[in-house]
Amino acid sequence: MFKKMASEALGLSDIGKIINKEDFDKVDTDDYIFNEENEKIYFLIKSKKDEYCFTNKALIHLDGDSAVSSKRVLKRYDYKNNAIKNVTLETAGRIDLDVEIKFLIGEESFSIDVDKKQLEDLKDLYKALHRIGSLQNSGEYKHTMRLKTLDITKHRLEGREGEIAPVDFISLSDSVYEWLDKSYKNNYKEDYSKVFELYIKN
Repeated sequence: MFKKMASEALGLSDIGKIINKEDFDKVDTDDYIFNEENEKIYFLIKSKKDEYCFTNKALIHLDGDSAVSSKRVLKRYDYKNNAIKNVTLETAGRIDLDVEIKFLIGEESFSIDVDKKQLEDLKDLYKALHRIGSLQNSGEYKHTMRLKTLDITKHRLEGREGEIAPVDFISLSDSVYEWLDKSYKNNYKEDYSKVFELYIKN
């Protein structure tokens, strides 16, 4: 019991290591990358229980129940459907052996402990995640404004049937759908390769 308490106090319970890119093919999450769709690993943290694999398209989390259990659950969080928010980096205290990066992705909260000797590399991940979150927030704002613009236009046209030319509503509906679909795809990006390549140096 006292060993467990001491381990948790010192941050030894499940400290992750940042894996070098030449060793990405040796981890379990590498088997779940969509190489066929140009998905690529940019950053990977491995602990006794878990793997946190950051690709250009998603966070892939291989979740282990415990260090001694072989049971694991694979979870995938695509950036296009899961906004990244509240990214923080907690540095080590005097007796700590780890640093910690925290963030929300979608509705999931993550807190990942990493060997404090790798703080400089973890700073790169912090920058990349923060930038992705900023781009996602900007895209969400733009898409929301387009929806508001469409709603205002609809209200302005209501009750003016005699003042405007007849409209082919099927054609109009198709055009509006294509416009909004293009807006969504432009603002909710699927691939963040450029962000990772800008910030990740390891």
